[in-house]
Amino acid sequence: MISTLLLYNFPLVSYIFFYFQVFSKMGLKSVLCAKIEMKANKDVFYDVFTNKPHHVSIMCPFHVQGCELLEGVFGTVGSKICWTYTLEGKEKISKQVIETIDEEKKVITFKEFEGDLVNKYDNWKATLHIETKGEIDLVSWTMEYERPNENVPELINLLDFIIGMTKVVDDHHVKMNFSKMGLKSVLCAKIEMKANKDVFHDVFTNKPHHVSTMCPLHVQGCELLEGDFGSIGSKICWTYTLDGEKKISKQVIETIDHENKVLTLKEFEGDLVDKYDNWKITLHIETKGQIDLVCWTMEYERPNENVPELINLLDFIVSMSIAIDDHHVKMN
Repeated sequence: MISTLLLYNFPLVSYIFFYFQVFSKMGLKSVLCAKIEMKANKDVFYDVFTNKPHHVSIMCPFHVQGCELLEGVFGTVGSKICWTYTLEGKEKISKQVIETIDEEKKVITFKEFEGDLVNKYDNWKATLHIETKGEIDLVSWTMEYERPNENVPELINLLDFIIGMTKVVDDHHVKMNFSKMGLKSVLCAKIEMKANKDVFHDVFTNKPHHVSTMCPLHVQGCELLEGDFGSIGSKICWTYTLDGEKKISKQVIETIDHENKVLTLKEFEGDLVDKYDNWKITLHIETKGQIDLVCWTMEYERPNENVPELINLLDFIVSMSIAIDDHHVKMN
């Protein structure tokens, strides 16, 4: 299956005191996304969540226990529904209004107006988009919300829940003979920066051996194996700690685009390719309005469905990026 998890984390990185105002900005908006390659028919999946959400509990009863129509008609803009679901062993509810439906593009957006999410998070909404890339059909979920303060965690657990639910729904339809196979995955994280965007790009492109001084709990070193830092084809070796275990990642620099601030690294030896095939990561520094974002995209293939998605590595990357950003804020 192909799963793309995108953590657009606008202000995970935006807690800074007033005396750093020259280089800082505030905000706690977040976007978490997951794209999961389908084995079943894409039209069936879209139809279920648009017109028959009350059937979801039949397909994945351990995730969703019900979907009640509160107002209007299933599959129409402005209708209101109430989901009952179990997250980390606790029963939850989410009362949502259907904000948008685009039958042609297979897009539907739900906004929670009452429930366990809006009790802690502001302006929570989720968009489902069924898209096709080449011969691959993807179930794309995008959650948007605002954290009231930095002590409120990102909803990575809900992202994991959505991935699990989606796979179970897909498997349900596969058993009904709508099947195709695939194990490609993509995980992404976007983190809003407080520091100068050029500095971040320069560090990972030209000075990756400096990263360990900025976040020593995450990265312990980056050694040049071949070529020069900042040049395509060069090879480097990262030493890092993930979940308390020391890891290595020997990578080749595949692409560099200084104008667009893009860098792509592919692991050719290390702990990741011991379990995952064709692992690579792309760093992209982008600007949306007045917001500068550090964008990481990992691509890989799982050999089978028993091999987990690399959500722990996604969390590691977010945390590492925050530490590096904080390091540069304190220097200015």
